Amino acid sequence: MRSLSTREKLILSGLFLSKFDEIGLRVLGFSGFSEAFNTLALSLKSSPASLKNYRDEFDPYFPNPRQGWHKRAIRTYCKKLMDEFGSLSIDSFATLIKTEVSVSGDVEIIEEQVDTSESNSFARRMVTGQAAEKYFERVFQTVPQFCRHDLINTTGLGCGFDYKMSREETPFLAVEVKGMTTSTGPIQLTSKEHKVAKFLKDRFFLFVVRNFAEKPFHTVFQNPLNSSLIFDRSESVTVQVSWTTSIGR
Repeated sequence: MRSLSTREKLILSGLFLSKFDEIGLRVLGFSGFSEAFNTLALSLKSSPASLKNYRDEFDPYFPNPRQGWHKRAIRTYCKKLMDEFGSLSIDSFATLIKTEVSVSGDVEIIEEQVDTSESNSFARRMVTGQAAEKYFERVFQTVPQFCRHDLINTTGLGCGFDYKMSREETPFLAVEVKGMTTSTGPIQLTSKEHKVAKFLKDRFFLFVVRNFAEKPFHTVFQNPLNSSLIFDRSESVTVQVSWTTSIGR
């Protein structure tokens, strides 16, 4: 398949949501259109309003309860993508959206198929991971503590935080980003994140992006272990299954 631009990915997301409507939302794991617009668009570093407009662009061509932009002709580049991808089945189209929106692409599709638990749904992974991180990258300069810092993405390093904020002649700051579908609810730190937060103290920040279901906003906690937040320790025992074989000569 050819490489798609960010705009094409956004348009295809709008086409999917228009064609499959409420069923499409459920297939991707979203509770409503606002959550889908916020999550998919922010994951693509785009505006939720732009995604909504693309959905409305296609609405006159599918049997859903909305009229969409029925008073004007569809834009040429949108029609081209509808002609190319509009006949895909819901499963094939959903796989395309998941692959193109997620930074991990096909790897996450495999993980989702192997682990079918609700906690591994596409929507949940986007809200708690990529969408929240892209939101942070988009607004961090507006946060007083970070406005004069350079941002380094450390999500793939396993160091106990998502971003290193650097500034000349000052110790770096560590930022762990969490996302929430609603405006209230639980936030979990891993054992490593907790240890790093305890070690760095005032240099560790918990940046929580809240309310993807309606309109995202954020709350910043500096030194979260010594803040208004109260963390309860919990332990769980996991049974790990392994398979062994022998290789002869």
